[in-house]
Amino acid sequence: MGFKHFILPFDEPMLALSNAPHRGGLTRANGFFFMMVHKNYSGDYRADCLAFERENGLENFVGFMTAADVAKVLSVARSGSVTAYITAGITNPAIAGDVPPPWKPGTINIALGINEGLTVGAMTNAIMTATEAKTYTLLSLGYNATGTTSDGIGVFAFEGEKEWAGTATELGISIGRVVRKALKESLRKWEKTREK
Repeated sequence: MGFKHFILPFDEPMLALSNAPHRGGLTRANGFFFMMVHKNYSGDYRADCLAFERENGLENFVGFMTAADVAKVLSVARSGSVTAYITAGITNPAIAGDVPPPWKPGTINIALGINEGLTVGAMTNAIMTATEAKTYTLLSLGYNATGTTSDGIGVFAFEGEKEWAGTATELGISIGRVVRKALKESLRKWEKTREK
């Protein structure tokens, strides 16, 4: 794999709910990207993401950033109607509620594509379920962390009637499975990049 970044265009626009640095919040998106930045990055993320979008001929994409080597750590998992795309780096582990250690770049980015029609409430529920799966995975792998201080998450779905995506639903079970599988794989890949 020779790519530095990951760009996924959608076949048709989807509803997006995310905390992404580029076009975060609730919006319509034509796709998303994971943009690789230098490990000591301290630039103008708004300007840099916009420039990245324009340079690649993209329009209305949601953009995430990472200092992890995207080509080496990107992991994808599918279950039911859900596909997870995850890049992980955990140089700045944090536990929710504790004062974090001094900041270092290291981010877990989770993008979930859901090929179903969801309400915004269900998309919020999906973020919650994915976050629970992320934390469980970190703890089960021996990381004393609930995440990192700069994690990104986005859910991409069609606008529809499905109201729930919690851990008791079929959709929520699929979300949990793909996040756990792809995150575990991405963290293993990331650990290998650190061994060199």
